[in-house]
Amino acid sequence: MLLPKRVKYRRVQRGRRKGIATRGNTVSNGEYGLQALEAAWIKSNQIEAARIAMTRYIKRGGQVWIKIFPDKPVTTKPLGTRMGSGKGSPEYWVSVVKPGRVMFEIAGVPEETAREAMRLAMHKLPIKCKFVKKEDGGEL
Repeated sequence: MLLPKRVKYRRVQRGRRKGIATRGNTVSNGEYGLQALEAAWIKSNQIEAARIAMTRYIKRGGQVWIKIFPDKPVTTKPLGTRMGSGKGSPEYWVSVVKPGRVMFEIAGVPEETAREAMRLAMHKLPIKCKFVKKEDGGEL
């Protein structure tokens, strides 16, 4: 699973998930991409599950790029702990995804294969997504 090697501050605030993606919203490396249509926190294990689903389907042909990285720690307090006594410890890592963000890219395979691989990856993610091509421009 993906997580940062080192971080400067271990606990971050939640933030807001408003607006649309202004960066990373076009297909840049590959030929086809998977674009988010909703805002969400994508966990590192969900990213990994989507990656495995795609690479298994294309059977080591072509190339896959993961364009999101989980760099935000999400903390929880232990069960049965009373209120107060500080913030909890990091439990898992998430990537903040806004609408329009291209999360995965694929190249070196036919369009039908890429479309099916992306469909399998979509089922592993908690948001609605759409299949985009490089020439589309990636507008929402």
